[in-house]
Amino acid sequence: MEDPYSVSSPRRILSLSKKRRATVSVLDADERTSGFGVSGEHGPKPSEVYGFVGSITTVITTVIFLVWAYVPEDWLHSIGISYYPSRHWALTVPAYFMVTVVLALGFYIGLNFMSTPSPTSLNIIFDEFSREPLSSVPSVDGDEQPIESISDISINKINYLMFNNVN
Repeated sequence: MEDPYSVSSPRRILSLSKKRRATVSVLDADERTSGFGVSGEHGPKPSEVYGFVGSITTVITTVIFLVWAYVPEDWLHSIGISYYPSRHWALTVPAYFMVTVVLALGFYIGLNFMSTPSPTSLNIIFDEFSREPLSSVPSVDGDEQPIESISDISINKINYLMFNNVN
């Protein structure tokens, strides 16, 4: 009889029961090809590898930068590091980077202002996708009317509804 505390799963899982006894369930041949099993011969996805390598590289580069920027030169010489860039670049590179980001944001906002029509232009009200409502004659004899097709509400009707409140 099977242990009531073990986990029954189609994947290969090592589950620990409350009695601290390990149980392993193994995949069938059909379940291995379904894509739910362990990746085995396929290996990790390239995006996962790039992300892992990128994060490790970022941490190592940050540590090297901080050691270079803050450790006194005498200590670096005592551990055998004698060739490194001037400390001037420890302030210059981050400052250039921040100025570049601010300028890029400024150019981006400026390009958006340049590509947007002025507030008095009719291009902000009408464009090539605007649809005028179809003129339909209402039925007098009470027959059901079909649902009107999708169209834009005219600016005159919007202004009337918003600004001509009849109390």
